[in-house]
Amino acid sequence: MNTHFDVIVVGAGSMGMAAGYYLSRQGVKTLLIDAFDPPHPEGSHHGDTRIIRHAYGEGREYVPLALRAQTLWHELEKETHHKIFTQTGVLGFGPKNESEFIDEAMGSAEHYSLPVELMRGDEINLRWPGLNVPEDFVSIFEPDSGVLFSENCIRAYRELATAYGASFLTNTPVEDIDVHDDSAEVFTKDGAYTANKLIISTGAWNGKIFEKLNLNLPLQPHRQTVGWFECDESLYQSNVFPAFMVEVPTGIYYGFPSFSGCGLKIGRHDFGQQIDPDYINREFGIYPEDEGYIRRFLEDYMTPAAGKLKQGKVCMYTKTPDEHFILDLHPEHSHVAVAGGFSGHGFKFSSVVGEVLSQLAMDGKTEHDISLFSITRPALRQSV
Repeated sequence: MNTHFDVIVVGAGSMGMAAGYYLSRQGVKTLLIDAFDPPHPEGSHHGDTRIIRHAYGEGREYVPLALRAQTLWHELEKETHHKIFTQTGVLGFGPKNESEFIDEAMGSAEHYSLPVELMRGDEINLRWPGLNVPEDFVSIFEPDSGVLFSENCIRAYRELATAYGASFLTNTPVEDIDVHDDSAEVFTKDGAYTANKLIISTGAWNGKIFEKLNLNLPLQPHRQTVGWFECDESLYQSNVFPAFMVEVPTGIYYGFPSFSGCGLKIGRHDFGQQIDPDYINREFGIYPEDEGYIRRFLEDYMTPAAGKLKQGKVCMYTKTPDEHFILDLHPEHSHVAVAGGFSGHGFKFSSVVGEVLSQLAMDGKTEHDISLFSITRPALRQSV
């Protein structure tokens, strides 16, 4: 393998793999380095599925990026044999005037004239008999949103990047990085590699890698769990039941209909133990909360889905203090782009984040508004 490239991407997970695809498609000589062999179960992209929402409860600033991401996912599906997206629709619900998440989702839909349906709790109970939602709850349904098959997305990007000429080093942890005035050198157990431009997107390991670039950012990995439960397939299969992201008095939960009898999948978004990614315990069930919180939600709001646990998995979130992303150029090295802190709601954007990273690497700027994700914003500035 040659040792000099136009761009090296350190971290070939969701964001890095997409960036590698967009770069190699342009004929850019690209090397992607990953500590594992993506797609893999060690990071934040496994577990089969992810939700893509357009009406965005985390902030209406995300909507243009979500819509662009959706367009890019459709384009990817046309270019690959893998199944990328299914339009299940996405449902949100919560107590009236007591859910900031649902209120902002509704506000973002109104601001961008998104096609949504607003309903009361009793109305969604009639529409989806698998629900048992209090009558005075409010809800928002996005018919055009749905489910991404996350591991397929990464497989497709990897296969296409390879076809476009990208090189890969897998199962190869990065040991050190030297950034020079107009280049960068990446050291691994197999040798050193140089490039004119560098992209860093190593997920839960970003904090450790960023330190090598003189960046001390408040990134905290969390252990997160999801479970698949036996359910009444006539009520919860993917052709009759939507994906969901809801805020109720006990927390924020998300979930997926049953695909091909896999069971209803559910996780809690706003709870997880702080961890070091090198020492995370990946055994589901070691904490009572692993199954306890999500089973309680099902018992309260989706009783026919509160059956036997079919399987449980552990993954990771990496959070910033404000739970907004980091997507920017290094403040001291304009030929280094960084991406991280996706805070449990980033995968849906990985297509457009890959596009952004490729533009930052090659042009030093992007056509997309990423000001919300500045590396020097107040929530992060004290640590840069």
